[in-house]
Amino acid sequence: MATIRELVQNRETYTVQSNNTVREAATFMAQRNVGAVPVLRGSDLVGVFSERDIVRRVLIEGRDWNTTLVNDVMSPEPLVVSPDVTAEQCELLMKQHNFRHLPICDGKHLVGFISIRELLLHDLDEKEIEVRMMRAYMSAGAE
Repeated sequence: MATIRELVQNRETYTVQSNNTVREAATFMAQRNVGAVPVLRGSDLVGVFSERDIVRRVLIEGRDWNTTLVNDVMSPEPLVVSPDVTAEQCELLMKQHNFRHLPICDGKHLVGFISIRELLLHDLDEKEIEVRMMRAYMSAGAE
């Protein structure tokens, strides 16, 4: 099973700063077609900000997205994983804690961000390879 490091290597990690407004962060996310981003204060990871936070903590609460800071509506102190954990371990953590995104940190340094969708797509790719190998094996045995 692949490590998370292998899955996110050579990928840009999009982040926002905790003092960005919700509008700035939402615009940034929309331009990059992502549903969540790690939140930094300087270079320190302090939270995760998602579309769900926009709906629950901004729209429903009637906050002004032009003046509300990400820091005030993000999910603080996120669970993080090491880049050396497996995709399977990440999936289990996400299921146990009902998360859809996980920051990946090497010590205190943010090295990536992974979504449940990316993990599931990776699983599908692995299963497809296994099926092809099994079919080739069965075809070779039938000759």
